[in-house]
Amino acid sequence: MRAVTGSNLQPSRSCTPARRPRRIARFLAGLGLATLAGCAAPPPKDPDALAEYREANDPYESLNRKMYDVSMTLDKYSMRPVAKAYVWAVPYRVRQSLGTMVQTMNEPVVFFNDVGAGKPRRAGDAFVRWCVNMVAGLGGLIDVAKYAGYPHHDNDAGLTLATWGVPSGPYLFLPMMGPSSIRDGAGYGIDVGLSPWNYVPRGYGLLTFNWAYNIMGTINGRADHLDALDQLQKDALDPYATIRSAYQQQRKAQAEAISNDHRATVPDWYN
Repeated sequence: MRAVTGSNLQPSRSCTPARRPRRIARFLAGLGLATLAGCAAPPPKDPDALAEYREANDPYESLNRKMYDVSMTLDKYSMRPVAKAYVWAVPYRVRQSLGTMVQTMNEPVVFFNDVGAGKPRRAGDAFVRWCVNMVAGLGGLIDVAKYAGYPHHDNDAGLTLATWGVPSGPYLFLPMMGPSSIRDGAGYGIDVGLSPWNYVPRGYGLLTFNWAYNIMGTINGRADHLDALDQLQKDALDPYATIRSAYQQQRKAQAEAISNDHRATVPDWYN
């Protein structure tokens, strides 16, 4: 960083506080890419092994497996006990309502991504879901929109980029975040920017609510997958490879479902 110059002690333009985070972010991004480049395994020479290598799309498998092991160890002693206590203490119907609220709070992100994917009907459904559930569903605790003919559908920036033809890039396993890819990792950052709840003003308890909403959503989401993940760890010969395959297939199916949704813009009842 440059030294402060001038008799009025004004910092030079390159070291203003607004620019420091950008420089740090670029440095960390470059460092991360350099680290990944150094960890990439060379493609095998054997044709069968090469086909398997390309299908897995996991050139950083060695690093990813280490991140998987770290995540599972941390989960075992942190998130899993908290999720089990949450399931024990909170009745199922209450957990279901809290999960519905988290889903409703995320509908603006779904809406913006549906617009970005060029799917006005899906965007309209997401908008109606948010309005109906926030009002008639007591702030999203009850999924009234589902019973009115507007079931929930998933979308995020990673899927929107997929509909634009952006390739997924190599598979990644992010510590304590789980399976991802270069595209989906970038998409996650976009979704954070699209969520209106990240712009709540201070005061009136809104900032506290935002933190509570995010923490509760994380715990509730982990609780929803307690049995499935325990069973996977117990039965799968290679849990890491099983999770990787399931994730890649799911993301491909979700992207195809969005691309193939050619419904009319207006709802069926309008006609």
